[in-house]
Amino acid sequence: MFNLISEYKPTGDQPKAIKLLSSGINNGEEAQTLLGVTGSGKTFTIANVITNSNKPTLVISHNKTLAAQLYQEFKTFFPNNKVEYFVSYYDYYQPESYMPTTDTYIAKDLSINAEIQKLRLSTTSSLASGRKDVIVVSSVSCIYGIGNPENFENNLLIIKKGEKVVQRQLLFSLVDMLYQRTVKKFERGTFRVQGEVVDIFPAYADFAYKLIFWGDEIEDIQIINPHTGTKISNETILKLFPANLFVTNKEHMKEIIKEIQSDLQEQIKFFCSKGMDIEANRIKERTELDLEMMRELGFCSGVENYSRYFDRRNPGQRPFCLIDYFPKDFLMIIDESHVTMPQIRAMYGGDRARKLNLVQHAFRLPSAMDNRPLKVEEFERLINQIIFVSATPAIYELEQSNGVIVEQIIRPTGLLDPKIEVKPSQNQIDDILEQINITIDKKERILVTTLTKRMAEELSKYLRNIGIKCTYIHSEIKTLERIEIINELREGKIDVLIGVNLLREGLDLPEVSLVIILDADKEGFLRNVKSLIQTIGRAARNRDGKVIMYADNITNSMQEAIDETSRRRLMQMDYNKKHNITPKTIIKNISGVKKVDYYSEDTLKTKKVSDPALKYIKKEDIKAIIKDLKSQMLKASKNEDFMNAAKFRDEIEKYKKMLD
Repeated sequence: MFNLISEYKPTGDQPKAIKLLSSGINNGEEAQTLLGVTGSGKTFTIANVITNSNKPTLVISHNKTLAAQLYQEFKTFFPNNKVEYFVSYYDYYQPESYMPTTDTYIAKDLSINAEIQKLRLSTTSSLASGRKDVIVVSSVSCIYGIGNPENFENNLLIIKKGEKVVQRQLLFSLVDMLYQRTVKKFERGTFRVQGEVVDIFPAYADFAYKLIFWGDEIEDIQIINPHTGTKISNETILKLFPANLFVTNKEHMKEIIKEIQSDLQEQIKFFCSKGMDIEANRIKERTELDLEMMRELGFCSGVENYSRYFDRRNPGQRPFCLIDYFPKDFLMIIDESHVTMPQIRAMYGGDRARKLNLVQHAFRLPSAMDNRPLKVEEFERLINQIIFVSATPAIYELEQSNGVIVEQIIRPTGLLDPKIEVKPSQNQIDDILEQINITIDKKERILVTTLTKRMAEELSKYLRNIGIKCTYIHSEIKTLERIEIINELREGKIDVLIGVNLLREGLDLPEVSLVIILDADKEGFLRNVKSLIQTIGRAARNRDGKVIMYADNITNSMQEAIDETSRRRLMQMDYNKKHNITPKTIIKNISGVKKVDYYSEDTLKTKKVSDPALKYIKKEDIKAIIKDLKSQMLKASKNEDFMNAAKFRDEIEKYKKMLD
C-alpha cells in the first residue's frame, strides 16, 4: 500500500481534482487530463491520486532536471515506498553515425554516470522483484530499447542461509550475470573472493553482500559497507539481480552467436552481389570482432545493436522498454504533457535516419535498426491508464481524454498568477540591472530567459564581471550539475539564473520572485503562447511574483498569454476574497539527488596541472581527468571553438606527462 506522508492537506482546487481523477481511475477511464496552473500543487494532487488508486506508477517527464525534481518530491511524499529514478545515464553522448556526403564515420563516444546507472538498475530490480508500491520517475528514455524483462527476472540469483552451494558454481553464476571478479577496486557490479568469503557489490545498490562458506554450506549472509567492510546487518536470504539489462544464459548465447553469424553471411553476400567489396569486408571485420567479445565476455561494446537476438525478437518487432517491466495494471502520468508527448512522437524518426546510414554503408548489421525507441502507436498500445498533466495541454491530450479535463486553477497558498509588465528593449540592460538589484535586496532570486545558449553565456559572464552571483543553465550542462545549480539558486549561493528552454516547465522555485523574458516579441517555439505561459508560471510560487517582458511590439502570443494570466488571476483573487485567504510564498525544503564524486576530491575538477597538490593524487584519478578533458576537447572542436579545444589538448599533454 502507498503511504502518503505530508504535513499538508488538500485545499483550493485540489480536493475536487483528487476526487475526479481518482474516480476516473476507479471507473476505468483510460485517459484524463489535469489542467493545473503553475504552483497549484499538481504533484501533491497526483501523489494523492496514486495513494487512492494504489497502482504501480510511471511518471514521465521531458527532461532530466524536472525528472530529478519530481523524484525528490515523490521520495518526500512516500518515504516508506519505493521511489525510483530512470533517466539516460550519459553525461556526454556522441552517437555512432556516418555521413555519406563527406565519407565521415563518427564512432560512439560517451561518458557514463555511474550513479545514474545504479539508479536505472535499481528501478528494474524493484519492478522485477514484484513490489506493487513502486513509483518510477523517468525521462522519455523509458521508451528506448532495454533488455527483455523475462531474461532479467530469470537470471535472479537467490541464496539462503544454510543452503548447500558449491563456491565455484556460484562464481560461474555471477560471471553469467555479468558481474566481474576483482582483486583491487571493489565497485558496483564486481565480486571478490578471499578463501571461504565471497563479497558481492550489487550493480544497483549502495551496500554489498558478504557470503561466508563452511565447506559447501552458506554459513552466514551479511550486508556490509562496501568501502569499509563493516557489517550492517545479518540476513537469511540474498536476492541478486544481474549487473546489466542485456543478459542471457549460455545456451541462448550459443544460439545468438549462430544467428548473428548467419545474418552476417547474408549481408556479406548482399554487398558482394552489388559489387561493394569494401562494405562486405567492413561488416565482416566489425561483426566478427563483436562476436569474439561475446564469446569471451558475454557482451561487447555496442551490444545494444544486437538486442533483437538477445531478446529473441523477430525482425521489425518492437523492442522491450522500461514499460514492459511494469505489471499490466499500472498508472502512467505524463508531466508537462504538451512538451513530453511531442518528444515521444519525434524520437523514432531521428533514430531511424541515423541507423539507416550505418546499415547501408556496412557499419552495422540490419538488426541495429531494431534497437530503437518505440513508435508513438507502440507506446500508446502499452498504456493502461494515463493522466496528462499540464498548465497548457495540447490538442492531442484533449482528444485522448475525450473531454475528461480536470481544472486546478486555485492554489492552496492563495498565491496569484504574477503581474506582467511589458518594457521596450532599448536600454534594457540598465533596466535589468536595476530590477535585479531591487530583487536581490529583498533576498529573492531572478530567472532570465534568452533565445540562445550563446546569449545566456554572454549575459551570465557580463553579470558576474560586475559582481552579481550568476550562472547559466542549458542542455550541455551535465545532468546532476543542473540539479546542483538549481539547489544553489534556492540556497542563495546564486542570485540570478539564466537559461533558454530549461527554465520553462515544472521548475519549482519559490525563492524566485522575478522572471525576465528577453526578446518576448520574437515569435517562434520559445515565444509562443504555451512557452510564455509556462515561463510566466515560474514567478507564481512567490507572493511578490512579477514578470517583465522586454519587447518592441506586443505579439498575438504575448497578448494571449497576458489575457489568460489575467483571467486566472481574477479567479484566484475572487476565491481568496470569498475564503478570506492571504497569499503566502511556498516554503519548501531544499534537497538534491546525490552527486557523483568522479575524482578523489571535488576540488580536482577545477585544479590546473600547475597546482602542487595534484602530485599527491592517484593514477586512476589522473586517467579520469584525462578522459574528462578529452570529452571537453572533442565537444569544443565540434562547436568550432578551437581556442578552447587547444587549451584542453595542452592540459591533456601535461597530465599524460604526470602519468608517465
